[in-house]
Amino acid sequence: MKQIIINTAKPKPIKSRLLMIYTGGTLGMVYDKKGKHLVPFDFEQIQAKIPELNRFDIEITVVSISPLIDSANVVPENWLELAQIIGKNYADYDGFVVLHGTDTMAYSASALSFLLEGLNKPVVFTGAQLPIGEARNDARINLITSLEIASAKINNLPTSVAAVPEVCIYFDYFLWRGNRSRKVESRHFDAFSSQNYPHLAEVGIDIQYNYNFIKPKQPNEVFKAHNKMDKNVGILKLFPGISLSLVETILFHKETKAIVLETYGSGTAPTDKKFLALLEKSIKNGLIILNISQCYGGMVMQGMYETSKHLEDIGVMSGKDMTTESAITKLMFLLGKKQTKTEIEKQLKQSICGEMTV
Repeated sequence: MKQIIINTAKPKPIKSRLLMIYTGGTLGMVYDKKGKHLVPFDFEQIQAKIPELNRFDIEITVVSISPLIDSANVVPENWLELAQIIGKNYADYDGFVVLHGTDTMAYSASALSFLLEGLNKPVVFTGAQLPIGEARNDARINLITSLEIASAKINNLPTSVAAVPEVCIYFDYFLWRGNRSRKVESRHFDAFSSQNYPHLAEVGIDIQYNYNFIKPKQPNEVFKAHNKMDKNVGILKLFPGISLSLVETILFHKETKAIVLETYGSGTAPTDKKFLALLEKSIKNGLIILNISQCYGGMVMQGMYETSKHLEDIGVMSGKDMTTESAITKLMFLLGKKQTKTEIEKQLKQSICGEMTV
């Protein structure tokens, strides 16, 4: 793993030390005139490309994952690798910035929020819709602002606590809680949003932190980077006319341990007796089913309508206002801890790291 140390503070004292992890993605690409294609950016040249960094008085250690990953190819093993990199370096740095492709960034940020137990330092994910080598791009401002947020301390004193001690996503002038975020746009710069949780910060002339919604530092928390997840989780997205044979195939796949059931509206689903019988049988066989709404905003309220009360009666768990990305990664995390079904279901009702409203 290649490592580069960049001191933007010279000759002034270093106010903050950051670890920046480049996983791949659009942000770190530049145009190769000779080859006439995009190639990874050489971060040793970052101060020449972005001289504004010299105003921050920070030391940045850059490490690159090898090989670099297109975010469409990200798998849970990559999340575990990121967690272990942060875990091994946790004591040596004030904050962390993860440069990541946008397509699966919300999954990765959600996963890290669970894997980094007792986190009291910023882990800021960011990326770009256009690469840093383009004349007109969002990569430059996203990178600069993410570094500024990761190094920010309350009252701006060296002994102060981090301004944002949690996993988050910065994109296009807004900072979002990582496990509450979703990618919502592929053509415009405002790629991420969080319908069910307010922004953690808004960036204009200065950075306005929304402290009422930022996870406060927990001084008695013991940090731990977990190293296990269980990938045997699936998604069953309901749609009008879905065949029972398809439902059965998904529910009774021999390796599946948990299913995210994407339902309509506030958690409603067909009341067809055969459909419900399949769900009930799979639950009795040990399958965990977590109800998540297909709607971008709002939440699951099982029992509010007849079409969701049946789900509650047979043992389907309510995911409340969790995103699908958060639900998938939370299930993988809990299953990886090798707990009993009862213990997992108990924790599904709880907010572990701000992923849902209780």
